Amino acid sequence: MKTLPSLHQRGVDLASAEYQKKILGKVNGLARFEDHLEGSGLLPLKTTDIQVLQINVGRLCNQTCRHCHVDAGPDRKEIMTQETAEACIRALAASEIPTVDITGGAPEIHPTFRYLVEESAKLGRHIMDRCNLTVLTLRSQRDLVDFLAEHNVEVVASLPYYQPRQTDAQRGDGVFDQSIEALQKLNAAGYGRGTGRRLTLVYNPVGAFLPPK
Repeated sequence: MKTLPSLHQRGVDLASAEYQKKILGKVNGLARFEDHLEGSGLLPLKTTDIQVLQINVGRLCNQTCRHCHVDAGPDRKEIMTQETAEACIRALAASEIPTVDITGGAPEIHPTFRYLVEESAKLGRHIMDRCNLTVLTLRSQRDLVDFLAEHNVEVVASLPYYQPRQTDAQRGDGVFDQSIEALQKLNAAGYGRGTGRRLTLVYNPVGAFLPPK
């Protein structure tokens, strides 16, 4: 698999969240979020119970995607500390939040990932793993599919397109084939086969258009 360079690695200004906000701040003529809510009859907003605790463990990833909103990649070293992960579990234990949603980067290669999964499972919470699929084919992650299945983790897997050319253009040469290999591993472990192990595929358009019907 050929890895694309991240914006950070190329020294592009857009790698900075502050620069992104600066650019967006110059855009005129957009209706305010509150105006859209009012037009839809949804104001005033009212709080409800928290349903999901989403934990972003950092920007380290085994691949680089052109569309990635956090510019994750192998060169990104921003990762969650063990202390912060433990604080997340304490907050979860003190709540009734039913679902834990773990994302990154590729969350599976972060040092805190398996700790977060194991501790969340002990608390009886539903766990979601935002997965890029290719991470499941890494030699260092040979037991990952079994680990996810053991803890009944829902795998939310992203796949840019159902054909190789478009997928590899967004994520690097060879990504499509590795993604299919990963899906086959998940299927073999019972994911998406009616066993209760849930596999959700997320379509990421490779351009400014909606997915095909």
